[in-house]
Amino acid sequence: MAIQHDLSDRNILITGAGRGLGRSVAEKLAACGATVAVIDVDGAGCAATAEQIKKRGGKAFAYATDVSDRNAFTAAGAQFARECGRIDAVINNAMLLRYEPIEKVTDEVLDQMLGVGIKGAIWGAQILLAHMQPERGGAIVNMGSPVALRGYPNTAVYSLVKGALVTLTKTLSAELGPRGVRVNAVAPGSVPTPGAVGLNDKAEYERRARTIPMRRLGSEEDNAEAIAFLLSREASFINGAILNVDGGISAAG
Repeated sequence: MAIQHDLSDRNILITGAGRGLGRSVAEKLAACGATVAVIDVDGAGCAATAEQIKKRGGKAFAYATDVSDRNAFTAAGAQFARECGRIDAVINNAMLLRYEPIEKVTDEVLDQMLGVGIKGAIWGAQILLAHMQPERGGAIVNMGSPVALRGYPNTAVYSLVKGALVTLTKTLSAELGPRGVRVNAVAPGSVPTPGAVGLNDKAEYERRARTIPMRRLGSEEDNAEAIAFLLSREASFINGAILNVDGGISAAG
């Protein structure tokens, strides 16, 4: 049975929570008692996640927002803080998922992926700092990936963003630790989320499962459980960690 960490006194903002990993994280944290802000550029998905949480007795607010837009994202964070009094944690999950050969990368795609993945994470950190209570501290969890440390064809920009998030995690853990803010990252392995399924066929997922030491793909729940742990009191001295939730693929090389 999954461990139910007590997050009942936490107000947590999750980006990219309209579907996939972000949605499962929002649902898990709400089930642990947190009040969650569901942030997503997809307004319908954003609203659906929040509604599902509320149907299950949880507390959620939905904000249809592009996290690469600093003003819009900052405004959404401020609104959540007004609703709840403060923000205790931010999960920087939003990412534009796109794989293609390097010669096909365009200005538009590059700007979008860097904007959502890197700028969005920086704005998310700023939002936490602006609205947390200093005496309570806070937490940031960034969404990394094994591609940050291994070479995969056709993932240049995606890998670039994930590598930057690993570096950002380590840097902010040193910078913000003295202010009571813990900054960690999770690095989920291959998970057949709705966004990823459209990029890979069944045979590719079967091939990936065979290469993972635990001989299975990851699940959205695996990732959500790891994030709930990193936000819990049980992880109060964990700072600057990159938690690989990948069945051992990073260790296997």
